Amino acid sequence: MKTTIIIIFSIIFIYLIILSYMYLNQRKLMYLPSENNYLDDKISFEYEEIFIPVDEKINLRSWFIKKNLNNKTLLFFHGNAGNLSNRTYKLNEFAKLDLNILIFAWRGFSGNDGEPSELNLYNDSKKVIKWLNSKGVKNNNIILYGESLGTGVAVELATSNTFNSVILESPFTSMINAAKNFYPWLPIKYLLKDKYESENKIGNVKIPILILHGQKDNIVPFSMGKKLFDLANDPKEFFSTEHDDHMMTFDTKLVEKIKIFISKY
Repeated sequence: MKTTIIIIFSIIFIYLIILSYMYLNQRKLMYLPSENNYLDDKISFEYEEIFIPVDEKINLRSWFIKKNLNNKTLLFFHGNAGNLSNRTYKLNEFAKLDLNILIFAWRGFSGNDGEPSELNLYNDSKKVIKWLNSKGVKNNNIILYGESLGTGVAVELATSNTFNSVILESPFTSMINAAKNFYPWLPIKYLLKDKYESENKIGNVKIPILILHGQKDNIVPFSMGKKLFDLANDPKEFFSTEHDDHMMTFDTKLVEKIKIFISKY
């Protein structure tokens, strides 16, 4: 009996240590600026590297592909890993469209100072939009494009309903649900600081939505993209492929889908 009690208390003690570690280090596990698992394509577009100030100490490294500021501008919110150059293969395709494109790195990424968090990402994104506004780009000409983690930011901003449209690539319903896939044995709902609850917000988005999701996504389940689509208001569109995983292949069909969607609005 005594041995059993010792074993039980030992298991509880170890579990509490794990909980403490996960709670204290969760942002290091969520935001991975040094991880590089993306394609490394050559840049085939001209861009200006700029540093957008978001507070007194932090300027976000950004790439601006400027064509005509009277045209629509695609504002790109990248995912939770890697740097700007890891998105080159996507930007090579976007740059072929008649759009201005602005992609910026989160604080803590691509050499930027600061620490990423849900609130910081929201606030920094709003500052980046104000920077675009200062250049003469109006919100109703801005297309919000979110990639993975960036979809949570795009949905949050889209609830203002002042933008042209929003495109979500490999979106999750909430970070709580996404994390449960990796840590089903943890009380994620109570541990997680940055929740990105898109499923509770997307019903407030009244602008056109396009959702892109690979059916073999092994990081964010395909079912999450479908659920967000079901919860979204019209006008909405969905595009998927049977072969794509979390990193979707920017082939002719996908790019054409994006091009047609953008042309409608």
